[in-house]
Amino acid sequence: MTQIDNAVTTDSPTRRKRWNATDLGLIAVFAALVAGSALIAAIPVGGLGVPITLQTLAVMLTGLVLGPGRAFAAVGLYVLLGLAGLPIFSGGRSGLGILAGPSAGYIIAFPLAAAAVGWLTVLIIRRTVKYRGALLFAAAMVSSIVLVHALGVLGMVVNAKLELSKAVLADLAYYPGDIIKNVLAVTIALALHKAFPDLLVRPARSQSRLP
Repeated sequence: MTQIDNAVTTDSPTRRKRWNATDLGLIAVFAALVAGSALIAAIPVGGLGVPITLQTLAVMLTGLVLGPGRAFAAVGLYVLLGLAGLPIFSGGRSGLGILAGPSAGYIIAFPLAAAAVGWLTVLIIRRTVKYRGALLFAAAMVSSIVLVHALGVLGMVVNAKLELSKAVLADLAYYPGDIIKNVLAVTIALALHKAFPDLLVRPARSQSRLP
């Protein structure tokens, strides 16, 4: 093997198995972003008082930007801090009592949805070039419907004692906003990936070995 061939081979990107300081910083920043989004423009909806916030925008953006592992860690950190007593849930609420409220399903779903859309984003970014924005939007919507809305409905059934049909109807009020927020999340994520190509999966390069 020639010197040039060897350098090319050893400089090929490989995935890092451990997070570094940059990863931890991104996790902290996006956890703070999710927390801040929960406190902005919370609009109560229906008799249950589960508000419309910018939280789902921040959760989906976290997955779209960080990928599954770091997104789960960031949103999971937000949830744990809120349950531990920091007033960072919508309306400044906090504590384990949230898990007995009608919004419990949505909160539990957030880390799972962030991880799901992050996993789908990695697949899309690596394998497609055309229609990438549409595919990322579809990934965000599927993650929202399958996890956030499904667990949100379950939370209302269990904690608010609603019939399933009534819980589904109550949940439908959040769909128009989620569509808009997912469009915004994808738009922002695409801009970030264009500006920082290694943001989603930053490669590690091994040292060159010369013969």
